[in-house]
Amino acid sequence: MNTNRLDGERVLIALGGNAMTAPDGSATPAAQAAAVAAAMEHVADLVAAGAQVALAHGNGPQVGNLLIKNQLAAHVVPPVPLDWCGAQTQATIGVLIMNALDRALAARGVSRPVATVVTRTLVDAADRGFTDPVKPVGRYFPAAEAERFMAIGQSWKSFGERGWRRVVASPDPLEILDADAAQVLLAAGHIVVAAGGGGVPVVRADGAFAGVEAVVDKDLAAQLLARRLGAGTLVIATDVEHVMVGFGTPRARPLHRTTAAELRTLAAAGHFAGGSMGPKVEALLRFMAGGGRRAAITSLDRITDAVEGKAGTIIEREE
Repeated sequence: MNTNRLDGERVLIALGGNAMTAPDGSATPAAQAAAVAAAMEHVADLVAAGAQVALAHGNGPQVGNLLIKNQLAAHVVPPVPLDWCGAQTQATIGVLIMNALDRALAARGVSRPVATVVTRTLVDAADRGFTDPVKPVGRYFPAAEAERFMAIGQSWKSFGERGWRRVVASPDPLEILDADAAQVLLAAGHIVVAAGGGGVPVVRADGAFAGVEAVVDKDLAAQLLARRLGAGTLVIATDVEHVMVGFGTPRARPLHRTTAAELRTLAAAGHFAGGSMGPKVEALLRFMAGGGRRAAITSLDRITDAVEGKAGTIIEREE
């Protein structure tokens, strides 16, 4: 491998849920460790090619597991708030990433320190998501169980035969509060893991910060972090190599090299689902509007190719 072809390129990789769980969605400790180890092989290739790398990641299954523990053990120990769950999973996944990436780098003869920053993300207390929560979290429960938690102020929604799920706010991220710490570490030569799960959502209250019951979209937070870190490239790693136009129809086609204008037009036409590809596309658009040089959505095994502009759905700044 050419070890310096990306020398000095500052890149943020946003790892999707497929990098954190088994292919069948299993989130057992062994399955999570194996999935993270496999993901870090690809990240290590990117580091070995000379890139300065920061990582963000999802945490949906992990937070879901903690919420189930909350609910099942509520009669024994007090449930912890959602922002605590986000902080806990940032730290847990961060340690898994650090250990796995240390091993993968050592196997390539590369010595690079890895650090995790448990990160807060500022949101607006007046964001409409708080009055109309729509983001499902946790698993499905029968109506009687949902009613028990609605009685203590939680919002739940029926999903028909599948049961009821808790729904929470997903406010727009305004600022990555701990980006400066990540910046210092990155400048000192560390690979940095930050804004995991979108970061712990906080609002300003009485001159200080307070956690709130919400989840922040990790891709929207990742593009904000990438801009604060001065990354030239943002890659959103998911389980498909390209964004699909006309997904689920006979006219479906992969989108390769594109423009911000084309993506906006396709998004406005409803080609990207709000709960899946929509936020990823929006993250690319925001990153490029904020001064990014290249942004891509692709599969985990093609992240180095995407950084080089050779794979995925790609937007590049016109010189």
